[in-house]
Amino acid sequence: MKYLITVFALVLATMTFAQKDVTKFLGIPVDGTKAEMMQKLKAKGFTYKNVLGNEFLEGEFNGNQVRVYVITNNNKVCRIMICDDNEVDESAIKIRFNKLVSQFENNKRYVTMGSYTIPDNEDISYNMSVESKRYEAAYYQKTDTLVLQNQIREELLTKYTKEQMENPTEELAREMLSEMLKIGYEIFRKKVVWFMISERYGKYSITMYYDNEYNRANGDDL
Repeated sequence: MKYLITVFALVLATMTFAQKDVTKFLGIPVDGTKAEMMQKLKAKGFTYKNVLGNEFLEGEFNGNQVRVYVITNNNKVCRIMICDDNEVDESAIKIRFNKLVSQFENNKRYVTMGSYTIPDNEDISYNMSVESKRYEAAYYQKTDTLVLQNQIREELLTKYTKEQMENPTEELAREMLSEMLKIGYEIFRKKVVWFMISERYGKYSITMYYDNEYNRANGDDL
C-alpha cells in the first residue's frame, strides 16, 4: 500500500497541467500547419519542391538523400514521411535496415516493444513478393517524466475525483495503478517513429514515418 501511495504522490506532485508532448522530427514538433512545418524544415536546410502540384522537400537526413513529405489531418500536421531518393539492391537494403534498427536501439531517446533485425540468410525478395511480408520496425520517443506525470494525472481526473486520488482505498489504489499503466502505454504509442522497406521493380528503399497520433484521423469525421 505504501508503494501505491508513493506512486500517486508522484503523479500529484505538481498542480499545473502540461500540454501534450508530441513526436519531434529534427527537434521540431510534428504539429501546427503545413506551411509552418515547411518553413521550419527549410530553415533546417531542406529545399522546397513542387512537382505537378506534389509538394515536398529535398535534403540530407541521417546520411542519406531524401524527400520529405508533410502530411496533415484537419489542417494539422500529423505525419512527416521521409523517402530515400536512391533505390538499392536486396543486399544493400538489408544492411541499411539493420543499421537503422541498431541506431534506434542505441538511441536513449527511444523505447521499443520488439526486435527487428533481419537475419543474414533472410530472402527479402521472396518474402515480400510471394509471402507479402512487410519489413518494418517501430520505436517510441520518450516523454519527459514531469510531462508524463501531468498527462497521466489529467487522464485520471476524467475518471476519478481529486479526493479519490489523494486518499484512495487499497482497492481503488490498485485499480488506479492499473489505469495509470494503461494510460502511460497509450501516451507512449502517441509518439511513434517507424520505418519500412519499400520495393519498386526489384529495387528497394526505406520509407520512414514520424507520427503525431494526437492529430491522426480517429473517426471523428465519419
